[in-house]
Amino acid sequence: MIQWVRSLIFVGQMYLMIPIFALIFAPWAIASRQGAIAGVRYYSRYVRWSAAVLVGLRSEIRGDVPQGEVIVASKHQSFFDIIILTSVLPRPRFIMKKSLKNAPFLGWYAARLGCVAVDRGKRGKAIQDMVDGVVAGMGDAGQLIIFPQGTRVAPHDVKPYKVGVGVLVERTGLVCVPAATNVGLFWPRIGIARKPGLAVVEFLPPIPAGQDVQQVMAHLEREIEAASNALMEETGL
Repeated sequence: MIQWVRSLIFVGQMYLMIPIFALIFAPWAIASRQGAIAGVRYYSRYVRWSAAVLVGLRSEIRGDVPQGEVIVASKHQSFFDIIILTSVLPRPRFIMKKSLKNAPFLGWYAARLGCVAVDRGKRGKAIQDMVDGVVAGMGDAGQLIIFPQGTRVAPHDVKPYKVGVGVLVERTGLVCVPAATNVGLFWPRIGIARKPGLAVVEFLPPIPAGQDVQQVMAHLEREIEAASNALMEETGL
């Protein structure tokens, strides 16, 4: 019960701080994309810090953090993996749901970061729109984050990997860096309760150049699932 109350306090203040950070960084973000990046980064670092203090949820990055213009294909288990990624990547931008464009503060900052909004319900057209959006925004150099399964997936659940990331790698020629995580064990997809422990996002070795879409997808699923399972087994949960 005490942990649930601590979790409630943590979640409440986390959402309260969104408009505060957004307004503090707004003048810089209006003037420069770098201001929006800074606002998102400092908010994410604040959430990581407050999670450790209020609910005992520490977080850690493993592997080499990508610095150049790459695609980061990440396992997605909860909002916390987004927080960890944006806290360390130099210039993050996301492939995101189109509905988030209208979210208060979030939608505007996402646009300033250069995020690409996609209507996931349109399947083939969604992939083409995604590719077009990424190519059109190639001037927003940085790390393009995409979740290959297309949504949050609870720990140990099995969902197929969608071909979009493979198409992006083939069409753009960008290096693809897989990323694994165990955050869903501590921060669930839905609900208030947060568990104490060590949440990890691990950047894996880049996918070798010259692979076609099917090879890219097979590589991603094999490496991300194996590494995520290893991280979850490490916790003993």
